[in-house]
Amino acid sequence: MAKGYLVGTYRSVRDPEKLAAYGKLAKPALEAAGGRILARGGRVTAFESGLAERTVLVEYPSYDAAVAAYESEAYQRAVAVLDGGAERDVRVVEGLD
Repeated sequence: MAKGYLVGTYRSVRDPEKLAAYGKLAKPALEAAGGRILARGGRVTAFESGLAERTVLVEYPSYDAAVAAYESEAYQRAVAVLDGGAERDVRVVEGLD
């Protein structure tokens, strides 16, 4: 079964305090759903039309598990705490294996 990846990029951070509160809830929620955080922040180099934005990459055993993690009650509580504190692009992608 192909793995699933939750990918989030931050276009802007409007409220660092909300982002910190979100992070305290989001990390344990994503990990409790079976996620393994592969990248969080750190250096980013963008090529072609890309933007060098803060990026988070979380690996799941399957695409469905990644979608379920995003939709989980625990993670949605974290999203509610963020409450417009950041503009993000979040997606789930299916791996090749």
